[in-house]
Amino acid sequence: MIYMDCAASALQRPPAVGGAVLYALDHFGNPSRGAHSPSLDASRLVYGTREKLSRLLGFSSPERLSFTHNATEALNIAINGIFQNGRHCISTVCEHNSVLRPLYRCAKLYGAELTLIGADSEGNINYNDIEKAVRNDTKAIVITHSSNVTGNVTDIPRVSDIARRHSLLLVVDGAQTAGCFPVDIERDGIDIFCFSGHKGLMAPQGTGGIYIREGIDLPPLKTGGSGIQSFNEEHPSSMPEAYEAGTLNSHGIAGLDASLDFILGEGIQKIYGREKELSEHFYNEAKKIKGVKLYGNFGGERTAVVSLNIGDVYSSEVADMLWNDCSVCVRAGAHCAPLMHRTLGTEKQGVVRFSFSYYNTDGEIELALKALRSIAEE
Repeated sequence: MIYMDCAASALQRPPAVGGAVLYALDHFGNPSRGAHSPSLDASRLVYGTREKLSRLLGFSSPERLSFTHNATEALNIAINGIFQNGRHCISTVCEHNSVLRPLYRCAKLYGAELTLIGADSEGNINYNDIEKAVRNDTKAIVITHSSNVTGNVTDIPRVSDIARRHSLLLVVDGAQTAGCFPVDIERDGIDIFCFSGHKGLMAPQGTGGIYIREGIDLPPLKTGGSGIQSFNEEHPSSMPEAYEAGTLNSHGIAGLDASLDFILGEGIQKIYGREKELSEHFYNEAKKIKGVKLYGNFGGERTAVVSLNIGDVYSSEVADMLWNDCSVCVRAGAHCAPLMHRTLGTEKQGVVRFSFSYYNTDGEIELALKALRSIAEE
């Protein structure tokens, strides 16, 4: 089996990740819920993981990071918290439904208004239109760090400059970049950063987080047990507990902690560089295959994603042939990004997405290309 669906979820992980999860299952109690060793050990692990994330993602205060189950939960915390009283939001057609659906919901329930910035035929955001869309009642820009369809990386410093000059919040969906692309939250002026653990961070599913800059107070999405202030009727408002109602997934966080050790040890530039090398070689060979159409800007910064179609064949048919005939795992269809497909003209066909990992080999790339050539010839 050749696994090339890492933009959906990692499969190959550092060996220590599984061991850390198993250890936690047998040794960890409920973090912040007791004074005995199993609880204290879990609490120490959770804090240590926050600290490692602050080093990797570029923020100075680990307590500004609350753990969530995934990027979707984190984005719901941010979007519902910001727009529960209405106001205007700027976003783009490049967004995943984890951004779009909460925004649509806020428009329906709270009267929030939404302006979606377009993109060109390669999926490049029309940055000049962002500033033009700013209104007196604009509250935030919510934007993806990298498209999960094209792999194009957003110019976050450019968007941040617009946000700062107009006193807007900048919310970044980092689901496709955390762990596999350099991120520096404080340097780039990101107010809220949302991410999953199970993609580039190579951690277990059910892990993720939200960074919220100091000075921003959002109402929690969920309330309940926190291990502190138990006699208060309201949920604690201080981070990180404000957005961590109920028992944390400490077993999954243990796996995330182990994957962070690997990423920090290897270095994010080395990981990004290797994945870029693999994806660029795949792209350079795939574009030579007759009938193959590729999507995205391959001259700019990007993640290790190459999306394509073969003639007019439905993307699902190509993906099925890759799996059934060649044991190559890719993803086909809309990838939960409907407006991106309208922009690319692939609403009906979808796209076949190859997304590469640090663990993919040169030999696997060649086998995947051989399979693609064979399907194109048919």
